[in-house]
Amino acid sequence: MTLSYNQYMQRTAIHSGSGTRAMIPDLFQNMQAKRVVLFSDKGLKEAGIVDKIAELFSLTSYGTGPELAGVYLDIVQDAGSECVNAATCFAREVNADALLAVGGGSVLDTVKGVKYALFKGLTDIKTAIPGGLLIESWPEAAHMRIPHISVPTTAGTGSEVSPIAVIYNEELRLKTTMINPFINADMAVLDPDVTTGLPAFITAFTGFDALTHAIEALASPNATPFTDANALHTIRLIEKHLPTVVENGQDLEARLEMLQASTMGITAFSYSLNAIPVHNLAHAYGALFRIPHGLANAVFLPIVIESLPDLYLPKIVEFAQALQIETAGKDRQVLLKEVVQKIRDLQMKVGLPADFADYGIEEDYLEAAGMAVAMDPAALTFSIPPEIIEQIGLKVIGARTNVSST
Repeated sequence: MTLSYNQYMQRTAIHSGSGTRAMIPDLFQNMQAKRVVLFSDKGLKEAGIVDKIAELFSLTSYGTGPELAGVYLDIVQDAGSECVNAATCFAREVNADALLAVGGGSVLDTVKGVKYALFKGLTDIKTAIPGGLLIESWPEAAHMRIPHISVPTTAGTGSEVSPIAVIYNEELRLKTTMINPFINADMAVLDPDVTTGLPAFITAFTGFDALTHAIEALASPNATPFTDANALHTIRLIEKHLPTVVENGQDLEARLEMLQASTMGITAFSYSLNAIPVHNLAHAYGALFRIPHGLANAVFLPIVIESLPDLYLPKIVEFAQALQIETAGKDRQVLLKEVVQKIRDLQMKVGLPADFADYGIEEDYLEAAGMAVAMDPAALTFSIPPEIIEQIGLKVIGARTNVSST
């Protein structure tokens, strides 16, 4: 463990439990909000989730609480700067003074971008992240006095509490990253009821996103006892509950523990940021080939662990134990192999692919993918050797025989 300075800020208040969404109007009222915009997406509107949240504002506080000033639904998967800019424009048009994000990582990150743009008076979020990465740290970063509540509908990104927003830059074809300790929500509402309709496949790959956060936090050179505690318990909870929620999406207890695992996983990840090769590759491939982020992480995770063993070996015993692997008397290299196999078994059990064969990525594209990996902001703190990037690339596009024969 390093003795150098580190930050660990648990700024977001968390309200969790079945039915906690009913608290939202009163939570906003306590933050002195008057005009709230609800941001979500069209899929959640069709699923009835948006209406369930919106109607709360007319059912509580006897007309004295905050007003729902508008509902904005034009947020898409892996939302980009154009989406953030349009959502910001809408918030200004309706004179919003508070933000409610209901959705998965794209919605939650978009609203973080809206919050930042409103606070800074920006019309184009790209101007805040010109090189692909913006890091603003306390105490230079200022508190943003815009009441902000997030309601995650997936258990994966943990974006409801993280000080990180990933926003796709359409011009650069790059997933850009904004880090600021005050862009995260003031409050997160973890209500498992709003996650029960999530399809099994999306449940599976968002769960692997949370698992990846925890594993990369555990392996990070910047890990601390605070981050290790969250990371290890996240791994335990996901190993236990992810197959359950994929098989039975109506299991509220398992859904709630997955939401809590997602929150803990991103907390560990956010405050140990350093070596994140899985995310590095997932960002690059996701941006180039429009692969959902959680799915990209799920495919890369076991391949990266076996390709970069030195990163994971120092804590492999604790890692294996969290996955319920017997460790007594076993060599670390053996444990690494068993960890990789356990992750592959979980991948298969929840119905996720082992590669991107369905995306039709040709070997000719791997050079561009390698360049994208090198350009991704995550490469600044941990650069993956080019030959490893190439080997991993061959595996994930489904050309496994090419690698095994060399």
